[in-house]
Amino acid sequence: MELNKLNVLSDETVAIVGVPFDDKSSFMKGAAEGPDQIRRIMQDGSSNYSAESGVVLEEGRHFVDVGNIDVKEYHSDIGNGISQVLEQCNKAIILGGDHSIAYPVIKSFNRKYPELHILQFDAHTDLYDEYEGDRYSHACPFARIMEENLARSLTQVGIRLVTPHQVEQQKKFNVDIITMHDWYNNRKLSLKGPLYISLDLDVFDPGFAPGVSHHEPGGMNPREVIELILSIDVPLVGADIVELNPLRDHAGITAMLAVKMLKELIGKMVKQS
Repeated sequence: MELNKLNVLSDETVAIVGVPFDDKSSFMKGAAEGPDQIRRIMQDGSSNYSAESGVVLEEGRHFVDVGNIDVKEYHSDIGNGISQVLEQCNKAIILGGDHSIAYPVIKSFNRKYPELHILQFDAHTDLYDEYEGDRYSHACPFARIMEENLARSLTQVGIRLVTPHQVEQQKKFNVDIITMHDWYNNRKLSLKGPLYISLDLDVFDPGFAPGVSHHEPGGMNPREVIELILSIDVPLVGADIVELNPLRDHAGITAMLAVKMLKELIGKMVKQS
């Protein structure tokens, strides 16, 4: 599947874009199968298109799936594909793919929204300057984003692993890291817009999301993330859902969770329109 239906996008529709790419995964491959698996589960008839914001989502009216970006070259293909989409609409949700896609995706969003702010849900900070010799690893995208000033602020929620190097990076880029320990001490979020949400499915405890490559116990539960999405009171212009690995999933549990998050994100964007 390649990009299509760009001509039916409008300011009122949310574009859904797949980026089936996992070349920069450090532990195991499989996330490239994520976009199409999310689509299969969303369309299998086991659930409907209602969002908890009260919006009953209509394909073609509220959202349009424009297909997958065919990635042969990491930087140019992903960046150019997202830029094409954003020329036709104001809001888009990207289905990954490993988390490395966030860098070229957000680089394209920054061209349209130079005052962009980011809320990242993740078990890991992904702030390594380089990982296993690769500055564009899925462990590094937010280091690239912040060093190129592609976001005015970065807030990370659900973090469970922070190395001394990442603490240095946090200070260097003034990142607001909210660990799970801090979260359970009722840490409050102060967000600004326009806002982009980057949702790595390993932010959830593995009991809720086994279908990821990196299991990190002690994570968030779906209700917490849904309530945070529903509470956002600044313009939400974009999002990604990344790191679904169907090869590790059981009975589509994680894919269904990804679908739930997708519906709530679309619903929030539609509600704000």
